[in-house]
Amino acid sequence: MLIDDVTIKITSGHGGKGAVAFNKNLMSLGPTGGSGGKGGDVYLEGTSDLSALNHFRYKKELAAENGGDGRSQFRDGRDGKDIVLPVPIGTLIHDITTNKKFEILSVKEKVLIMRGGRGGKGNFLFRSSRNISPRQFQEGLPGKILGLRLELKLIADIGLVGLPNVGKSSFLNAFTNAKSKVANYRFTTLEPNLGVYYELILADIPGLIEGASTGKGLGIKFLRHIDRVKILFHFISAEAEDPAADYKIIRRELDAYNKNLLKKKEYVFLTKSDLVPEKEIEKKIKLLKKIGLEALSISVISEEDIERIKKLLNDIKKEKETD
Repeated sequence: MLIDDVTIKITSGHGGKGAVAFNKNLMSLGPTGGSGGKGGDVYLEGTSDLSALNHFRYKKELAAENGGDGRSQFRDGRDGKDIVLPVPIGTLIHDITTNKKFEILSVKEKVLIMRGGRGGKGNFLFRSSRNISPRQFQEGLPGKILGLRLELKLIADIGLVGLPNVGKSSFLNAFTNAKSKVANYRFTTLEPNLGVYYELILADIPGLIEGASTGKGLGIKFLRHIDRVKILFHFISAEAEDPAADYKIIRRELDAYNKNLLKKKEYVFLTKSDLVPEKEIEKKIKLLKKIGLEALSISVISEEDIERIKKLLNDIKKEKETD
């Protein structure tokens, strides 16, 4: 199960308190209390692991280490260890406290979320000519507590969209190293899957249905993952009774969710062509042409079609390299 939206509470480390201590050695009297260590900081770091948010499924409260207390003989407390939380690239971070938002878009990108509390001074730092035996010390400053909502939006070059069971997973498996589940029933894909064709990242978006933008079927849970893709591959099954109607269903849902999605470059494919007679394929291609679409009939078991799609993907890859 892919976790792509989770709320967590994080705490930076508390600063250690300063010590009150005095030198017990003859001829070396005076304060020797060390200062407390600094509390650990909290960072978020980008990772290519799409499932990184799964770590927060059951553990939603995390804290950096507290700073150690100061000790005698001028020994300062140990600084608390920082905590670095991995999040998938494409994660939108919502600061629940301040309503601010920011994104992590690259691997190893490291963002400081909160600093730990400063350690308190020990009595050695309070010495003066008028106060040779100070008993003052400082408590360490407390860490901060923050609520974060982590929302994953996939970053991909090509997003595969369409109604359930139109062959998106089969397409992804055929052209990338992905191993998506494939079966002849609706909602085979219950979470987004990524695959890589050379430098191109392809995202298989779970099948949408009419009303998805209002929460029906798999709802808007996966529509967010289309936001950042650059190109849409729109799949329509050759077995569909009315391919034009199927196409319009998905376009309406994209429009209802975010009108900017309709501005993305789109390629339309009539899939599973091996399951339908050629004359019927030609008829359905004409139906799509009537609404202004140039659809490509494909089957992932056809070597000829595989080569045509590879050429298309290679052309897209070249365009990406020149951008």
